[in-house]
Amino acid sequence: MSKLSNIWVFSDIASRLPEMIAAGAALGEKVSAFIIGTESEITAAYTLGATNVYYLGEKDSQKITEDYSHTIAQVIAANSQNSLVLLAPTKRGKALASKLGVQLQAGVVNDVTEINVENGVHAKHMAYGGLAIAEEKINSQIAIMTLSSGLYEALPVDPSRTGEAVNVTFIEPTTSITCIERRAKQGESVDLGKAKRVIGVGSGIGSQENLQVANELAALMGAELGCSRPIAETEKWMERERYIGVSGVMLKPEVYLALGISGQIQHMVGALGSQTILAVNKDKNAPIFQYADYGIVGDINKVMPALISALKA
Repeated sequence: MSKLSNIWVFSDIASRLPEMIAAGAALGEKVSAFIIGTESEITAAYTLGATNVYYLGEKDSQKITEDYSHTIAQVIAANSQNSLVLLAPTKRGKALASKLGVQLQAGVVNDVTEINVENGVHAKHMAYGGLAIAEEKINSQIAIMTLSSGLYEALPVDPSRTGEAVNVTFIEPTTSITCIERRAKQGESVDLGKAKRVIGVGSGIGSQENLQVANELAALMGAELGCSRPIAETEKWMERERYIGVSGVMLKPEVYLALGISGQIQHMVGALGSQTILAVNKDKNAPIFQYADYGIVGDINKVMPALISALKA
């Protein structure tokens, strides 16, 4: 298998870094990681398989991720001509990707689901709202991609892998967003892309009060709770991070239980990576049943209490 000489990786979320490094190791001969944080995070990057670490300093509450674009771009431009930059598919990661694309004159592809470097750099991603898979060839010397979660397994931690980080001087952006105030976000942080079991609720849940029943069922199943787009963005009953679908989270759990979800393609593209899909919907003609391995035609607000009783028995 062909490999690029160097892969650059960066994640604004620490939990995504192991997968980013694993992707770099699979695609490149060397993996160079950018780290913002503490000495322990530098050590962790090496033990996870990074060949080189470029240290951007400690986290600064007055800086946002995009503020580091000039700093990162200068390092990449000075050390590599033909390379691939992999970023986490977060809002901040995508904003950083767009800035780096301009500064490095590099092609950018977001939410990549497959990368091939055999004959040039090729990337696959969903198009037309998940109705098709598009394949792009990046012809620029540097390619930049935000990588969908769950594509690579983190490498085993090896404490014998060590190294000295290169300290990088921060370059102030010409113009930047000024942080006036930071407030803690309401709700718990969740990474559905790493969950082994997920319950997804749709409009069939009926009311916000019924979410408590779904939460109880999730707790009994050892599952994380996700939702369809209307629940997160229209009703705002759940956090945006729990929305499953083409512009939300891409799942790869062992079990996905869809409750009151019709099964439109925009949602299902986020769930088709599940090993087993179970669905409950009162409409026997709901599209979800075309994808489900097991299905129940019924009212979820009657089925959920029955499942809870069965699990408690």
